[in-house]
Amino acid sequence: MSDPIAFIDLAAQRNRIGSAMDEAILRVVNHGGYIMGPEVKTFEADLSAFCGAKHVISCANGTDALLMVLMAKGVKEGDAVLCPSFTFAATAEVVAQVNATPIFVDVLEDTFNLDMVSLEAGLKTAKKLGLNPVGVIPVDLFGLPADYEPIEAFCKREGLWLMCDAAQSFGASYKGRKVGVIGDCTTTSFFPAKPLGCYGDGGAIFTNDDELATVLRSIRVHGQGTEKYDNVRIGMNGRLDTMQAAVLIEKLKIFPSEIEARDRVAKYYNDNLRDVAVVPEVPEGYTSVWAQYTLRMNGFNREQFQADLKAAGVPTAVYYPKPLNQQTAYKHYPVAGNGVPVSERLAAEVVSLPMHPYLTEEVQDRIIAAVKDAMVKQRKVAAE
Repeated sequence: MSDPIAFIDLAAQRNRIGSAMDEAILRVVNHGGYIMGPEVKTFEADLSAFCGAKHVISCANGTDALLMVLMAKGVKEGDAVLCPSFTFAATAEVVAQVNATPIFVDVLEDTFNLDMVSLEAGLKTAKKLGLNPVGVIPVDLFGLPADYEPIEAFCKREGLWLMCDAAQSFGASYKGRKVGVIGDCTTTSFFPAKPLGCYGDGGAIFTNDDELATVLRSIRVHGQGTEKYDNVRIGMNGRLDTMQAAVLIEKLKIFPSEIEARDRVAKYYNDNLRDVAVVPEVPEGYTSVWAQYTLRMNGFNREQFQADLKAAGVPTAVYYPKPLNQQTAYKHYPVAGNGVPVSERLAAEVVSLPMHPYLTEEVQDRIIAAVKDAMVKQRKVAAE
């Protein structure tokens, strides 16, 4: 019997950097600076060098990263923030947490990223409802950056700030710009399953804005001013653990080679599946870090497809089975223009295959064969 296939193989990465990681963690254990220890500043400097952002503010997780920016921007009740409906809840959750209103915008079916036509409609919806539009949060879904040039022009024209949600795309690039230097700021997550993930929760904010960076550093530690017990604003406990910073320092060292490997894995999938499935393509001038490798099952029964792959020992996942506008906590919030039909259609079609830098062609061949067999089976049933 063949070995089980991992959806994301963190053990393979662990085997590669095990001893260096052990030493890094032990250093923290021995020096005892568990909160805001020296590794935190080192990691922030390493991130800055990697992507080119002037300021990097590490934090406890990707959701806190988003929330801290909204707090720094003073987003409040009566404000509206435009964001895609086809994404993880955290993007809209933080808007609701500051008592503002998320306006759900549709995405493009080829990239899964924000649709400019729907964005324009979302702005009109916000104004029609008497809300004050203040910003846009595009999401770089599955590792591919959104098309930022028209979004930037839109934000400039309308006087809106732009926060890029790069929880899945850190390490990617857009037309010669690395993720982290686009917009007023960029946020990311270091959740273990992300392309650059730690051994727990972690996140970061990237910006070239000196004033914003100063406010964010204050918010991260309970709104402190010049010293610990001088609290000049309402803040939060948003610090990144020193232990996670130590882990991420070691992982960032191998990150460039892992990005290359992810791209090879995705290309191999595309070359072998393009003739039988709707595969994800990367537009000219972009790079992706392939947080997920996602097919579209239009015309196929997704549940049956997943069951057939499971029987063949191939794990799959669905990101996301419901767009935010259909979820219980968010369905009362406004939707742009004529709705988000593409988001709703994609939610019923998408399915993700195993994706990580340590997938061998031998294992990919097993996955590809299982995908093709499942599709052939459904075509035969449909023809009968």
